[in-house]
Amino acid sequence: MSESDDQTETAEITIDDFAKVDLRIGTIRSAAPHPNADRLLVLEVDIGEPECRTLVAGIRDTYDVRNLVGQQIVVVANLKPAKLRGVESRGMLLAGRDETGLSVLAPGKRLLPGTRVR
Repeated sequence: MSESDDQTETAEITIDDFAKVDLRIGTIRSAAPHPNADRLLVLEVDIGEPECRTLVAGIRDTYDVRNLVGQQIVVVANLKPAKLRGVESRGMLLAGRDETGLSVLAPGKRLLPGTRVR
């Protein structure tokens, strides 16, 4: 294991397990500070469905809401909804953190919202 790993071992999964995860490209349509949490943002994200999804993400320390609108991200679309400090989150964005900070994962080029990540 390299020093950049989380220092924790995880169980291997099969390709069938991975196929259960619905990863999609999303475009952030709005972003606002969470009203009840200092580290959370509430995002409205277009993932190619008729309605935008609300995602609650712990990225407020790193990202300014003014710079997020229009940005594309990778979303776990089939995660069970969860209430985070009173706001229901219907998905999760993917991000990585190392010694230099947090970075939200994004496609290398602009893609249509809802494009499946394979």
